[in-house]
Amino acid sequence: MTQPPDALQHFLRQTLGESPFTLTRVAGDASFRCYYRVETAQDRFILMDAPPDKEDSAPFLDIARFLGRHAVPVPQVIHARLEQGYLLLQDFGDVTFLEALRQNVDPKPLYRAAIHTLLEIQATPIDGSCIAHHRPFDREMLRRELALFTDWYIEKIRETPISDADRQQFETLFTCLLDKILQQPTVFVHRDYHSRNLMWQQGEIGVLDFQDAVVGPITYDLASLLRDCYVAWPADFRAEMIALWLEGARVRLGYTPHDPHSFQQDFDWMAIQRNLKAIGIFGRLSRRDGKHGYLNDIPRTMGYVRETLSRYPALQGLDQLIEKYAP
Repeated sequence: MTQPPDALQHFLRQTLGESPFTLTRVAGDASFRCYYRVETAQDRFILMDAPPDKEDSAPFLDIARFLGRHAVPVPQVIHARLEQGYLLLQDFGDVTFLEALRQNVDPKPLYRAAIHTLLEIQATPIDGSCIAHHRPFDREMLRRELALFTDWYIEKIRETPISDADRQQFETLFTCLLDKILQQPTVFVHRDYHSRNLMWQQGEIGVLDFQDAVVGPITYDLASLLRDCYVAWPADFRAEMIALWLEGARVRLGYTPHDPHSFQQDFDWMAIQRNLKAIGIFGRLSRRDGKHGYLNDIPRTMGYVRETLSRYPALQGLDQLIEKYAP
């Protein structure tokens, strides 16, 4: 349950004083958070309402301040009252990258800006000054994410029990996948860096939904951006953006892959893990939370997975298991 309207009004009265304002519900995300646009005669803000019994807003506040100090375009926190779950934020408008693309905005300026901003995020120091620095995206966390696919998508959405032998095979192949992924250098990872969390306002980018940030594999956010569950890009566009990122990563991060093939495998295997996790989350949102619209994004996301698995003989068994349980 969200806080009642009178509590929202009281928080805003204490924050804005006697200035008249209007309060309008705006689109939310896949969490329990609600968002409102607050408009006064002079300003516009976004009010995040995150029920404290369901959402911990302290990481959002801490990471917003950290990224803001390093010139990453995240919303400024105007006022926060964590015990009520209220944060008054800078308003980045309504145009996500996804909406901008629907409005036929040229994608190249958007994605060049996204690559530049991603490099800004990845170049931030891992110095212990942010809660994300104390959350390693390690084997245990990556494996839990993969379990979302088997447990929520295969067994709950598809209602297909996995045999003991096949579950062990999944475990063996997931281990193979993670062994390779965990060899990558680590950086600050946004963890949901894609077209629904990037805003486009008068040619400027804004970054949202970073509260789950961690320190993890260097290709994770790039895979989120270019193997996006919500929009598909042709191979030549992805290659152009990857080349742009690689050049920036060489200069900003000192990252130079051994050869193009090794980088492509790192990127592809990371994308497989990320997309299987996303499919599992879409299943959980449908079955547990009644948010069924995300099921429409599964065919595109699964298409990425199957296309990529077919290129790697070491993962042929995983392709066969998916064909068996989620054809």
